[in-house]
Amino acid sequence: MTELRRTPLFSLYKKYGAQVVDFAGYEMPVQFSGIVAEHKLVREKAGLFDVSHMGEIEVTGPGAGAFIQKIITNDLIKILPGQAQYSPIANDKGGTVDDVLVYCLNEDEYWVVVNAANREKDWEWMVSHQPENAGVTLRDRSDEIAQLALQGPLAETILQKLTTVDLSQIRYYSFQTNVNVAGVTSLVSRTGYTGEDGFEIYMDASQAMSVFEALMEKGALFGLEPIGLGARDTLRLEARLPLYGHELLDDISPLEAGLGIFVKTAKFDFIGKDALLSQKENGLRRKIVGFEMKDRGIARGGFQVFGPDGPIGFVTSGTFSPTFNKSIGLAMVELSYTEVGTEFDIEIRGKKARAVVVKTPFYKRAKA
Repeated sequence: MTELRRTPLFSLYKKYGAQVVDFAGYEMPVQFSGIVAEHKLVREKAGLFDVSHMGEIEVTGPGAGAFIQKIITNDLIKILPGQAQYSPIANDKGGTVDDVLVYCLNEDEYWVVVNAANREKDWEWMVSHQPENAGVTLRDRSDEIAQLALQGPLAETILQKLTTVDLSQIRYYSFQTNVNVAGVTSLVSRTGYTGEDGFEIYMDASQAMSVFEALMEKGALFGLEPIGLGARDTLRLEARLPLYGHELLDDISPLEAGLGIFVKTAKFDFIGKDALLSQKENGLRRKIVGFEMKDRGIARGGFQVFGPDGPIGFVTSGTFSPTFNKSIGLAMVELSYTEVGTEFDIEIRGKKARAVVVKTPFYKRAKA
């Protein structure tokens, strides 16, 4: 049996009452006070997540930008130093290797932040496609770097208590390096995985505990609490953000997952371009849609979806929405069942329950 990894904050979990589970090979907190309570706290105030299980791969050298442009589906040319970009990574058949965040530190230095479950796979994928003698150096810095996510309407107010940098000047999907956060040099990025405003804070792994405790201390006045992976999942699902292993897989393309806006087939050659261009030109045969349950029951990932004549797809993610007090989910279904208002059945515990296709995202925060 493989020993589970632990983040630099593991020793704090017990202090805050965490229930720990195996997630992507790590011992991670699924909840602290309870998933519903934590979910609502992030929507209404702010919550603090340990996401140090995420991987960080450093790409440097004069050929770094061209290399990343080759392996992602988005267009790296569209970002400048100090900006981040979301992108799928496609395989030769158009399926998804992973979805990542790319941070442009300068024209010769990037971070590619990968999902924890895909850390080794992504590293091997990148190394296998690394061009020879092209001035590209790869380095897996995942064990050196910790990441905290401070998310919610009060995130900026709380974090501002611990830094002199004017956080209001960090725009969405932008970041600053060398930010002093509670005495620790950090990279502060206005990004997140909850549908709320907030920041992802990167620092040396040895300093993560002190930053976490400082945030908890300053945030206490504003109701800040630690949040587990359970609420992270319900929050991201309401915001219709994909989770690798559910909405994205080696045999699910970014187009089928509804991420066409991040697939720039007009740019020069990239891995998977031909397959994705073919999908665009010939049309998709299936696509992921959002649904609400009309009948009672919660449709979980993997449950079969049925039309009048038999199976038409499967649920990729499903949960009870604390924000809307109803059961929601995402499902991969045949294209003829993707229009809003279309109904289908989902098999839940051996019985078929009615669901209806709805517009997504389910939740979208009001702009300030």
